[in-house]
Amino acid sequence: MSSDVITIRTENKVRSLIARQDFKCGDVVYQIPSEKLFDKPNRFTVQMDRERHTEVGKLSALNHSCDPNVILDMDRMLVIANRDIKAGDELSFFYPSTEWEMAAPFICLCGSPRCIHVVAGARFLPFSTLEHHYLNRHIREQIIDLLNDTQRHLPEMKQK
Repeated sequence: MSSDVITIRTENKVRSLIARQDFKCGDVVYQIPSEKLFDKPNRFTVQMDRERHTEVGKLSALNHSCDPNVILDMDRMLVIANRDIKAGDELSFFYPSTEWEMAAPFICLCGSPRCIHVVAGARFLPFSTLEHHYLNRHIREQIIDLLNDTQRHLPEMKQK
């Protein structure tokens, strides 16, 4: 997993991460670095767990897609191919798979039939959308907490 398996490409001031070799589905593409920890997200961090966000070096050029070709496994700190990838392909992941609430939401223009249109974090997406994607443990836990809170408040809502 040397750093020469991926490279940053910049076109029209837009950075992207490009595979420099082929990967098969399930291959480890890259080890996720943890360069600096934060308790709040920013545009250049990835959420590691409920309370921690980390700068990820070269991986900060990894763009979002609603039909991604890699996943970020934050428990193992690995980028893993979730389908076959050819050398020269842009790498992308589903941002809500790691981000509960993003510091800088944006409009998605990926064109996928499953496009979520507004990328703001998992908190703002219906479960029916999230269930089609790999979700890190901390995102799954926060979904469960949200469901439990809803169950707890349901009797109050019925009385109104």
